[in-house]
Amino acid sequence: MLQTYTYPEFAYVQSPEQAAGEVKRHPVIIIGAGPIGMTQALDLAARGVASVILDDNNTVSIGSRAVCYAKRPLEIWDRLGLGEGYAARGIQWKVGKVFFRNDLAYQFDLLPEEHHKMPAMINLQQYYLEEELVKACDANPLVDLRWKHKLLSLEQTSGTGDDVATLTVETPDGVFRLQADWVIAADGANSDTRRMVGADFTGHFFQDRFLIADVVMKNDFLKVPERWFWFDPPFHRNQSVLLHKQCDSVWRIDFQLGWDADPNEEKKPENVIPRIQAMLGPDAEFELEWVSVYQFACRRADNFRHGRVLFTGDAAHQVSPFGARGANTGVQDCDNLSWKLALVLKGDAPLALLDTYHEERAFAADDNLLNSTRSTDFITPKSRASLRLRNAVLELARTEPFARPLVNSGRLSTPTLYAHSSLNTADTSAFDGKMSPGTNCADAPVTVNGQAAWLLNQLGDGFVLLCFGPGARPVSVGNVTARVLEVGKDLQDAQGVLAQRYDAQPGTVYLIRPDQHVAGRWRAFDAEQTTAALSRALALA
Repeated sequence: MLQTYTYPEFAYVQSPEQAAGEVKRHPVIIIGAGPIGMTQALDLAARGVASVILDDNNTVSIGSRAVCYAKRPLEIWDRLGLGEGYAARGIQWKVGKVFFRNDLAYQFDLLPEEHHKMPAMINLQQYYLEEELVKACDANPLVDLRWKHKLLSLEQTSGTGDDVATLTVETPDGVFRLQADWVIAADGANSDTRRMVGADFTGHFFQDRFLIADVVMKNDFLKVPERWFWFDPPFHRNQSVLLHKQCDSVWRIDFQLGWDADPNEEKKPENVIPRIQAMLGPDAEFELEWVSVYQFACRRADNFRHGRVLFTGDAAHQVSPFGARGANTGVQDCDNLSWKLALVLKGDAPLALLDTYHEERAFAADDNLLNSTRSTDFITPKSRASLRLRNAVLELARTEPFARPLVNSGRLSTPTLYAHSSLNTADTSAFDGKMSPGTNCADAPVTVNGQAAWLLNQLGDGFVLLCFGPGARPVSVGNVTARVLEVGKDLQDAQGVLAQRYDAQPGTVYLIRPDQHVAGRWRAFDAEQTTAALSRALALA
């Protein structure tokens, strides 16, 4: 018998406020203890904000679900103390191969350059990811994780000078109420919270179905961890198949089924096993761990903020699974929201800063929706003409370099540049490279006190002036200060990678936001310019 996963059950505990019959007010209540909700709580805690997480279940997600986690979310989790553990446990990979029928049509490398702490991508079952998040939440005094707490209703009081959200919650001990200054809805694509506040969730469903099979294999199918995608393979004609490896000899296989497939029939083992056997060969030994059939959609909420309710992750946007854009972009939602909400709660920034959460992350959602839709159109052509064009591209990609960028088996998740964000300060000097305002900071190897280190770990989670040489000094707006991190003093660019990635000359200064995005950059420090940029980054300008 091959080993399969045993799901933990977490204890329900009655809260002191329910036991006392009081209505307690909390700074933040998060709905949903999935990867996004727990990441949000930990990120808020890192910024000194306490939160309560409510979840109507008491275990981790059933099935591996999201399995691919990209470099940027890993960097965010690393700031929260989890990234190294995830990278060590997950299956690291960066090469993907695309096959057309029997032949290799195209392959790509997600991380063609060296000198990054985090890998391009890892595959890790969502239940393992959530287990570590639960442990981190339980260990953090600013996170109150409550299982078996089901949200029944939510009401908002506004315009009184003391805006508040009142939640009615059901537990095994009955129904009680609690209040919050802010509610973060991280309760997934079928969000009850979204329905309760009347938020529109628009887009479209795709008329196709896919079978997910998590397969525990006795022997590895591939010796090197890679992502393999087939168009029209001989073992599953006229459809597509995706294969990649997870931990514990578990392999994820996605079979395209077509719109006419019966989901209930396709999930039966007697129908799943022959498909897998045809793919792996008659001698392959395997067992099914989890099977599901899904239809996907590309949709997003009309606004990521409705009064005192903020939407994040799949509650805010839903994309197809091709490209690993769901959980990865949800973690980046948390990264964008937490620092803004923390500053607003502390009175150090206006409510306008929270409006930029929608501005930036809805822009990112639209970018992800566009890429996801294009991938889906390539994988599932909607007409004979589109199919002929798709197949011609795959044929040409074998020998013609110009055709290879047109192959689309899922554009894999990369961060969205906030190019037009109102928080940016535009360049006044010429710069080369990718680190323009609105871009997440690229990592680079550095030396600190003679020890090897990484840039992102030195930036922390506040405003920073990254200065290449002496002369800069901290700048402040109200209670918010951008500290100085001087290259050559606080850290050393021993290999020259940092200067190269940031196109740095002596005197170059970058203003870095608390989510490690570039807010502005200059060729020399000017206190007035940097103070104005800090004010703009706080939505005060």
